[in-house]
Amino acid sequence: MKTPPGLLRRQVLAVGLAVGLMSGASSFALAQDYDVLIRGGLVFDGTGAEGRIADVAIKGDRIVEVGEIAATASAATVVDATGKYVSPGFIDTHSHAAPGIETPELAPAISVLTQGITLAMINPDGGGPADLRPQVEAIEANRPGVNVLPMIGHNGVRRAVMGLENRKPTAAELTRMQALVREAMTFGALGMSSGPFYVPGKYSDTAEIVALAKVAAEFPNAFHTSHIRDESSYDIGVLASVAELIEVSRQTGIIGVVSHMKMLGPTVWGQSEDAVKMIEAARAEGLSIWADQYPYAASSTGLSAALVPGWAQEGGGEALAKRLQNPEQRALIREGMVENLARRAGANAVMISSHRADPSLEGMRLDEIARRNLQDPLDTAIDILIQGGAGIVSFNMNEKDVELLMKQPWMMTSSDGALVTFGEGAEHPRAYGAYPRKLRRYVIERDVISLAQAIHSSTGLPAEVFAIPDRGVIRPGAFADVLVFNPETVRDVATYPQPHAYSEGMEFVFVNGKAALADGEVTSERHGRVILRGQ
Repeated sequence: MKTPPGLLRRQVLAVGLAVGLMSGASSFALAQDYDVLIRGGLVFDGTGAEGRIADVAIKGDRIVEVGEIAATASAATVVDATGKYVSPGFIDTHSHAAPGIETPELAPAISVLTQGITLAMINPDGGGPADLRPQVEAIEANRPGVNVLPMIGHNGVRRAVMGLENRKPTAAELTRMQALVREAMTFGALGMSSGPFYVPGKYSDTAEIVALAKVAAEFPNAFHTSHIRDESSYDIGVLASVAELIEVSRQTGIIGVVSHMKMLGPTVWGQSEDAVKMIEAARAEGLSIWADQYPYAASSTGLSAALVPGWAQEGGGEALAKRLQNPEQRALIREGMVENLARRAGANAVMISSHRADPSLEGMRLDEIARRNLQDPLDTAIDILIQGGAGIVSFNMNEKDVELLMKQPWMMTSSDGALVTFGEGAEHPRAYGAYPRKLRRYVIERDVISLAQAIHSSTGLPAEVFAIPDRGVIRPGAFADVLVFNPETVRDVATYPQPHAYSEGMEFVFVNGKAALADGEVTSERHGRVILRGQ
């Protein structure tokens, strides 16, 4: 694939096209058995079953036949998938595509499509608006290139009612938050996300999350997916944070999902074994507990969230900047940042990915900037925070934990990636390469999991967990979100030094039965939909 790919529309025509054209376009259209016919690929149906050679026929927005289709059958578009793999489109269970996909410029979602993602679940980590209507209207107005499923976020709801205050809600405020969750679920949200690692969710307790999850659980198949309170050893620790998510499900009956599950930092490396045991015990208890994961050993967040003590984050970035300019408060905050930097594996493990005040810092490590400025790395970080903060990529995970978690049958795939303007900022490469990377690095090269499991974790499993109707599988009657990819060439191209590079190997991507990628090139039309409860 070219980088970036041109917006070219290519059609693969049926053998009988020339004859049909000679007899007239309308008669040709009437003669077609199908709209799309994918011939002879190795089909992985998304259920976890091994691949089998089969044909896949699409009519309208649905798959209508899977198997050996008569050689005489015709279609407007025929794809020869011999030697290629065919699978359902990937479901990104944790996507930061919003707010990008709400804009005309980024609505085509090219970096998402080229990974094979056909459905993005947005507003993770408790984020997004408290009222989903304007967001949905903006997405629909700009015609998304992929399907979009919005969740209602606890942090967005709390911010709307309480701002960024560090306190418990009053009874009236909790009632109002519950009302906002109920309104969002009634409007069409399939579930709720939380992010008690982030402000203002950081200031909530388990009881508050339970109170909101109970409201979501009033709706069939509702779920609660969470950036847990601590993925490291900041306060309660990663194991206690997994236990908190489990407890929310225990008290409410709601499906519980650990978002982008990881063991963050040397202080908790190896604890994946204990976390797996906890989840297995909860599932044996009868609770519906799951997790998702992106296939990288580096995370990405804000510099403030990574290094600053929670109490000092109250009120947001401007309030933090004022505190840091007060010598006494700066000293207290700096003291708390010492251990937090160690949890992130030190200053060399922290790379600036976005910094509006000085974009020249993007792509540089914190220790590198400190040496240049003849400073201690903590003082460099404080200067950056005073100037408005920064996004970071943090190299803090252990491959053994990544692989152990990936092997679990309850582990889904996610990107945790943003939808950004091509070439701007030192974005985490997961925004461009998460799904192809899992196929190339962990299936084809390392044989950590099978291809059938990798596809299932990215398609049929999330569709089942999140009760997304008729998605994530290749079977008659399912929506025609379908991939044709080349096992020889599928790979991520984006790297940490060069993150803006589209993935390769996805030859055809069909979204609701229409070609979004054809011969590896993005088409000019967009066919995504917003998926809401009851639709």
